Amino acid sequence: MTIRFIHAADLHLGSPFKGFAGLPGKMAESVRDSTFTAFRNLIDHAAETRPDFLLIAGDIYDGEDRSLRAQEQFRQGMEILRRAGVPVFVSHGNHDHLAGSWVRFSLPENVRVFGPEVETAELTIRGTLVKIHGFSYPERHVTEPVISHYPQAEGDAVEIGMLHGSIRGDEAHDVYAPFTKDELLAKGYDYWALGHIHKRQVLHEEPPIVYPGSLQGLHRKESGVKGFYDVTIGRGTDSLEFLPAGALVFGEAEVDCVGIRHADEWLDRCMNQVRAFREENGPGLIDLRLIGIDEGAETLFGDAPESEWLEFIREAAMRDCPDVGVHRMTWERTAAPAVPGGLFRDVLDELGSWDAAGWKNRMSDLYGHRQAYRFTGRLDEESIREIREEAERLLTGGLLKGGRAE
Repeated sequence: MTIRFIHAADLHLGSPFKGFAGLPGKMAESVRDSTFTAFRNLIDHAAETRPDFLLIAGDIYDGEDRSLRAQEQFRQGMEILRRAGVPVFVSHGNHDHLAGSWVRFSLPENVRVFGPEVETAELTIRGTLVKIHGFSYPERHVTEPVISHYPQAEGDAVEIGMLHGSIRGDEAHDVYAPFTKDELLAKGYDYWALGHIHKRQVLHEEPPIVYPGSLQGLHRKESGVKGFYDVTIGRGTDSLEFLPAGALVFGEAEVDCVGIRHADEWLDRCMNQVRAFREENGPGLIDLRLIGIDEGAETLFGDAPESEWLEFIREAAMRDCPDVGVHRMTWERTAAPAVPGGLFRDVLDELGSWDAAGWKNRMSDLYGHRQAYRFTGRLDEESIREIREEAERLLTGGLLKGGRAE
């Protein structure tokens, strides 16, 4: 006897995709819609293959306010699965916790949403009892362990745990509902459906303890193919099949600029990388890292501001590979360009003196604004680093090349 189900997590429907200004209109629209496109890919697969059930382990929505569009898209997807006869089990995570403020949408009867306390849902599949244990975050910050509230397996059913959280001691991510692998194994479950970590990981194989990763990459650091797992469990027949769902893949490539003396040479090298990315990954967004900038190439690039070079390659990419956008370019020079003194130097020194608390204090009006939050997201360390890098890039690059300051 085998049970087949789909395990997905971290859909982040309605993500604002901050930091993508300047993309051509069609590509910008594709980025904004990518979480919805990935969700439709998930729903289409489930409706067509009709698994025994679908598990969504947290962060269905990107924000606690749950936009109307995101909720309607989700409701429509659940209705499609209702007609296909697919039950759905949902837990909400730290991004879409239950204490948020949003306009309520009803969900069809095939959807079971776990409450703020660990609870158990039961269903019978071809004569086999299946127990699914889970909870939804009652508020954004659930920093205490919740694993102790999960019941011990009793041996009379296939038992699955759903948990949106992170391994205790993992400092690379915000720690929510922390646990250890041994604590999960001690429960005796047949499968652990995890969420919260956006990178796909199998923490243990027998029984499977799995992060499917996010359904769609949300920024350039979330590179590679994203999707969900189609899972079969049974005596000696456990199998995990990862299926891509993301609408766009984030990636990067190096462009060797040694010996470049003309703009058309540079363009050819860039486009070779864009085409190679498209061949390997399909639609996506690519960062180009310019390396090997010798003296001759530096002279060439100095004849136009960096912003113009970026616009130049973006237009070329849209003509040749319209479903691949160039997100940004970085210039790895052997020596940093000279920065004039006066105001520019003072601003750079000031930016460099701020710690994380300083950045948060100075940007609190924007990032703390209730309406602006859906477009800016959370001011975390990654956001601060990107804002600092972009500010320094503008000061040392585009602004200085576009107009000298004395």
